[in-house]
Amino acid sequence: MSEALPPMTETLSAPALPPSTAPAPPASPDYIYAIGRIVPRFPSAGIEKEVLQVMGRTGTDGLTDRQALHDVLSHRRNRYLARNMCYVFTIEGLETYVLQPRDPADFELLVDAIRPTPRPTDVDIVIGVRGPLAPPEMCNGLLAPLVLLDQLYSFDIDELIGAIPRPHEVPAERFAPAAEEMLARIMQAADNAGATDEDRALNYLAVRYAQLYAHAAEQFAAGASLTAVTTRPSPLSFARRIVEVIFTYTNRATDVASAWFVRVDVTEAFPFLLTKLSPYIGR
Repeated sequence: MSEALPPMTETLSAPALPPSTAPAPPASPDYIYAIGRIVPRFPSAGIEKEVLQVMGRTGTDGLTDRQALHDVLSHRRNRYLARNMCYVFTIEGLETYVLQPRDPADFELLVDAIRPTPRPTDVDIVIGVRGPLAPPEMCNGLLAPLVLLDQLYSFDIDELIGAIPRPHEVPAERFAPAAEEMLARIMQAADNAGATDEDRALNYLAVRYAQLYAHAAEQFAAGASLTAVTTRPSPLSFARRIVEVIFTYTNRATDVASAWFVRVDVTEAFPFLLTKLSPYIGR
């Protein structure tokens, strides 16, 4: 039951400012919720030479270059190197953002994302606020927007899919391919840089809503194809920014389409699910 409304009272209001002098409402921060991979870069020749000298002194024989870099940056005594490295966030292989933690302690998250043995299925999730272009000296001349990092998740796609509860009626050998296809459809959405409300809603669902994958596996098992993933602002978007994400499946035998949707609140830096997956009726 909702709380009772407070009693109405008469208040004195300040005189309205003329339209030309009324202050504009504060701009909403450019939140980022992006899926990609973190790639380390040497910001200058001096930092690169310093890292190589440290490698030579710390016994990295037998390690690959990536393993040696991770080993050196992971040591507490070399934290000054970790702070001076450039961390580029790539999406579909394109250098999209330069990452800068708000808290210096979070450099540890960035170092952990430099996996000693990277695999094509590695995934990083970046949550933060987009700022201006990074200065050229920050990343050896790279011009890309700076993202102030609030949170970072690093995992493997197999690890993500393995953590999703599987529907009892869907065999394990069918569930994994179905989940992989759903994740690929979201990650390959056109121009998904995790910057728009629609991008952020999709990316949030990809990594935080397990029911999405279970439902896809059930639809595939019933002979349906995922034919469309669309987004639109919700009619409920008034005080909050709410996005509807619609998944359309078409039966391969009858060509009959059915649609399902969820609502995601993307008003703040961390999106959250507002409405669970439900049948969608077009308006």
